[in-house]
Amino acid sequence: MSPTHGEQENSVWNGHYACTCYHPLFVFNQFGDLERCALRPGNVHSADGWKDVLDPVVQRYRGKVTRIYFRADAAFAMPEVYEFLEAERIKYAIRLPANQVLQGRIGYLLKRPVGRPPNEVQRFHANFSYQAATWTKPRRVIAKVEWHPGELYPRVGFTVTNMSRQAEYNKRGTCEQWIKEGKGAIKWTRLSCRTFAANAVRLQLHAPAYNLGNFLRTLATPEPMSNWSLTTLKEKLIKIGAKVVSHGRYVIFQMAEVAIPRQMIQEILRLIAELRLLPPSAPA
Repeated sequence: MSPTHGEQENSVWNGHYACTCYHPLFVFNQFGDLERCALRPGNVHSADGWKDVLDPVVQRYRGKVTRIYFRADAAFAMPEVYEFLEAERIKYAIRLPANQVLQGRIGYLLKRPVGRPPNEVQRFHANFSYQAATWTKPRRVIAKVEWHPGELYPRVGFTVTNMSRQAEYNKRGTCEQWIKEGKGAIKWTRLSCRTFAANAVRLQLHAPAYNLGNFLRTLATPEPMSNWSLTTLKEKLIKIGAKVVSHGRYVIFQMAEVAIPRQMIQEILRLIAELRLLPPSAPA
């Protein structure tokens, strides 16, 4: 949601200008890089237009990697998504909305464990085959039941997957955190142009800005900075004051060493230099 400025498209309601909601869709890789994004109206389903966004990403990686893994929330728990991923031989783990049939399959895990409740979380798993009415074939479902101290009822989650090893499905992505970083550091939710098309372009401009920041964090920061958020990088490394001293043959940037010391700046510049492509060697 973003505040409107001027006469924004579809923002008039009851004679007054209100906020216009949008519903963007993002695809990240395991390193937090934004592979593709699209802006959608705020009243569409969370998975609306998923194939137009996901298919170009799959095509780009086809033949270049041996295995692709896909993880998504319950909004993408649809037969057409499963069938697309299976046709592309992509391993997936997708959150599955709970229903009475699934709950009944793990009824024995929903009873409070016998004995004195421990101070740590008690976690149980179940593995079974399940076929919904809209599915063309049965698929593997993993159930996770967690009993938290002080809570009366367990936390239950279901995941549909075509992975064979139990450890793989539980490594869920952290897309929510990356989206939150994009909101905080890049401000990619500030879509206050007048038309939807202009706001869609603005989101696409925010995408490379986010990726540049994430590239810096993952490829060109020393170990003490490897766990910094994009907001911290922006405030301590990018948005800092400097005094520019210009001479005939060189320019000096004089910066305070309060946030980042000189040695760390030198290490960042060295790592950035190593990312440059080496010129082709001259023939002997």
